[in-house]
Amino acid sequence: MPLHRRGFDVEQALAHLQRHDRHLARWIDRVGPLDAPPGWRRPFDPVDALARAIVFQQLSGKAAATIVGRVEAAIDSRRLHAATLARIDDAGLRACGVSGNKALALRDLARRELAGEIPSTRQMAWMHHDAIVEALVPVRGIGRWTVEMMLVFRLGRPDILPVDDLGIRKGAQRVDGSQRLPTPRELQARGQCWGPYRTWASLYLWRIADLADAGGATTPRSQA
Repeated sequence: MPLHRRGFDVEQALAHLQRHDRHLARWIDRVGPLDAPPGWRRPFDPVDALARAIVFQQLSGKAAATIVGRVEAAIDSRRLHAATLARIDDAGLRACGVSGNKALALRDLARRELAGEIPSTRQMAWMHHDAIVEALVPVRGIGRWTVEMMLVFRLGRPDILPVDDLGIRKGAQRVDGSQRLPTPRELQARGQCWGPYRTWASLYLWRIADLADAGGATTPRSQA
């Protein structure tokens, strides 16, 4: 298995997409250049990232950030993992605003970390992205979409297409001028020409969806 570095050559990815999909290429020209996600360059702790993803689920970014800040203060640490989460009981988590189900998910994550079931960043560097998904989705509260956001925004894997993401589907619908959203299966087939840079296509599809839905305002899609 080859070593996977965080991030990839975005200029090469852009040229590939423009060369292989004329419909997307027109939108790329309209949107303009995108910056690489800043999370590619930041220190990355998979357990901490997963814990934050659990807290952020189904909440606005502002509300979730407030809850995370309370938890950090309660455990006296900026890192959420087994050792620090052990400093607070479930009642304490609830007092911070963490729901019962999310508290259970955080405990399951901590248990799996202690059991050695959560790959480290170093281990992930030698794993195919499908293997990373397979390793992490057994964690309570962690689904494929959550892992895909990690693969896109933190690990910088080049060929990730989150076909269940509504924004991705809306972007593809607009690129093709379709009257309906593509199904995940249709989008999977549609995106074959974007490989091996489907991540960069995804970032453009999100931006295209933002242009349609929010007057150009960028929708946060990762707590990273």
